[in-house]
Amino acid sequence: MIHRTYAAIRHAGEISPASPAGYRFRRLGPGVSIAFPPGAIFGEQWIEIGDHTLIGERVSMSCGMVPDRDLGPDTILRIGASCSIGRGSHIVAHQSVEIGDDVFTGPYVYITDQNHVYDDPDIPIGRQWPRNSPVSIGSGSWLGTGAIILPGTTLGRQCVVAGGAVVRGEFPDHSVVAGVPAKRVRGYTPELGWHAPITLDTFP
Repeated sequence: MIHRTYAAIRHAGEISPASPAGYRFRRLGPGVSIAFPPGAIFGEQWIEIGDHTLIGERVSMSCGMVPDRDLGPDTILRIGASCSIGRGSHIVAHQSVEIGDDVFTGPYVYITDQNHVYDDPDIPIGRQWPRNSPVSIGSGSWLGTGAIILPGTTLGRQCVVAGGAVVRGEFPDHSVVAGVPAKRVRGYTPELGWHAPITLDTFP
């Protein structure tokens, strides 16, 4: 009885295009489900989520630093169609976070387009104005558990990010990215299939 009651609560509490909370978003496509209980969500009017995307429990999605701040006319956080965002993940957008279609993440992934700066050595870091840089995650990519995607990152299509990787920079289509800081450890070409990156050190 307890399990049936909790299942009914979860179903009633999920956010969908037809639920009252769903109307606050710029767009929720058909079949979108944001699981109950959700994480912190604000700035919904700057968030678009594509058709049939599933957002796990306790996933936080936010635009801006605080609720009720005017961030302009454009979408700031866009998640594509048929994605699956793992439970406990955080997506924090201030300028632009673009997630393509069919992107899957493990739990507890962190994606942000803003970071603190430490330009002035005499001012506490937390009091210096942070810096934004757009983030783009290509369609068909997979982000492993606990991966961190930092500002300025561009992942191409069909990329794999290893669990726990801390990613910053640009990576082409079909990259396997791992480590702290993350590096491209494998790539794909039709001639060689999946292989380690070719560098000058590869040749004798």
